[in-house]
Amino acid sequence: MLRNVGVVTGAALAAGALALTAMPATAGEPAPPPSSYAAAAAKAAEARPAPPVPGAMLDAMRRDLGLTPAEVRTRVASEHRAPTVEKALSMELGTRYGGAWTTGPTSKLVVGTTSAAEADTIAAAGATPKVVDHGLAELDAAKAALDRAAERRTPDGVPAWSVDVRHNTVTVFAARPAEARRFVDRSGADASAVRVVKSAEKPRPYYDLRGGDAYYMGGGRCSVGFPVTKGTQQGFVTAGHCGRAGTSTTGYNQVAQGTFQGSSFPGNDYAWVAANSNWTATPYVKGQGGANVTVAGSQQAPVGSSICRSGSTTGWHCGTIQQHNTSVTYPQGTVSGVTRTSVCAEPGDSGGSFISGSQAQGMTSGGSGNCSSGGTTYYQPVTEALSVYGLTLRTSGGEEPPPTGCAKPSASYAGSLTSGEQRIEPNGTSYESTASGPHTGCLKGPSSADFDLYLQKLNGSTWTTVASGTSPGPDETVTYDGTAGTYRFLVHAYSGSGSYALDSVRP
Repeated sequence: MLRNVGVVTGAALAAGALALTAMPATAGEPAPPPSSYAAAAAKAAEARPAPPVPGAMLDAMRRDLGLTPAEVRTRVASEHRAPTVEKALSMELGTRYGGAWTTGPTSKLVVGTTSAAEADTIAAAGATPKVVDHGLAELDAAKAALDRAAERRTPDGVPAWSVDVRHNTVTVFAARPAEARRFVDRSGADASAVRVVKSAEKPRPYYDLRGGDAYYMGGGRCSVGFPVTKGTQQGFVTAGHCGRAGTSTTGYNQVAQGTFQGSSFPGNDYAWVAANSNWTATPYVKGQGGANVTVAGSQQAPVGSSICRSGSTTGWHCGTIQQHNTSVTYPQGTVSGVTRTSVCAEPGDSGGSFISGSQAQGMTSGGSGNCSSGGTTYYQPVTEALSVYGLTLRTSGGEEPPPTGCAKPSASYAGSLTSGEQRIEPNGTSYESTASGPHTGCLKGPSSADFDLYLQKLNGSTWTTVASGTSPGPDETVTYDGTAGTYRFLVHAYSGSGSYALDSVRP
């Protein structure tokens, strides 16, 4: 995903909703954040303890990734911090951002940039800089051109293509490279940003196949992705190719379970099933030996991160994330926006859970190979299905709690943003505080989106961010004990779209 926005910390913004744009900023647009922004985010991430590694996950990662227990723990801790640092650097670098990935047994974060001048900024955040030819926006544009071409005509002998940040290209996998090059030529994509790799993959959906538990549809079997809720309705997300709206399901115990409410395949590969009153959604994925692995959220892990999959055929297996934003061609058509991994899978695993640490990543779509000889597997990111169907992921914290600290707000505001936009509150202006004391903002954003909140204070002619909430979710609370002065809030739609409500408490 292109993350080329800058959080406002410099010159004042024009009033009203402002789309976040590529940098460098022009007059009236947000100025780039200071070089200390990403470093500060990295320091804050370092201070947060990493979650413990469940024994079953540790055993599987040792087995499948060839790591020692100490390396597993170090790797998980690094991958716990990496998304925060990646997000901060993508915002700071803007159009110069070339993507991020982890490498080595301890998952060292590497960040690409098209400008050598940004190397110090990246290093100050604890990541390794790499100068690249193409910004992530260019790669996304080339990938989008290929996707459009595939909609017009499914490419023959071209099983998959993806934004490959480690090679700074869009990589096209092809059984017949000549056909792949014709596909690239027809698409109009920037050929300098595309490479063709010969591949014998023949992806197909895994039809025959708790998260990871089996469910049945007539004569077929698939796997539960992640339990979800929609209001009081319990259910789960899974792969779209497993069933269509109206398809009935029975559970792993062959007891009547539910009905598909929505399904998308090809193009996408997601669906959701509403369960009957006998079934209750839990925040678990079935791990090694049947042990529960707890789901705490759905923050996307960077390329190179370790990831594990649960499925009703082959159980629990782990590998690494190879590329996000991949398009894969099945016999039924092309599916775009999936993630390519080195995890194995087999028929019946379809729809099952992909999880990195405690963070839900996606549902098994299809792949090549098997768990005897190894293979490549693709997953549909879970956040898209949650957003499309208005679902809430069942996590260890239950439903997302409302923001705290604003039970008796001094003022309240509301608005709507699309992904990448930002808005100044109150109502595009600022407010004056004549006394010292705490300033608190409580943001409630749309489900399955990532909205951020910043409190800024006017220092001369420059707005400085004095408090921020940038967790990977829709809701944020910020508090700052400040002196008299001029203040404002900035609401930023980091990803996802929808309406928000902002309450504030002032001295």
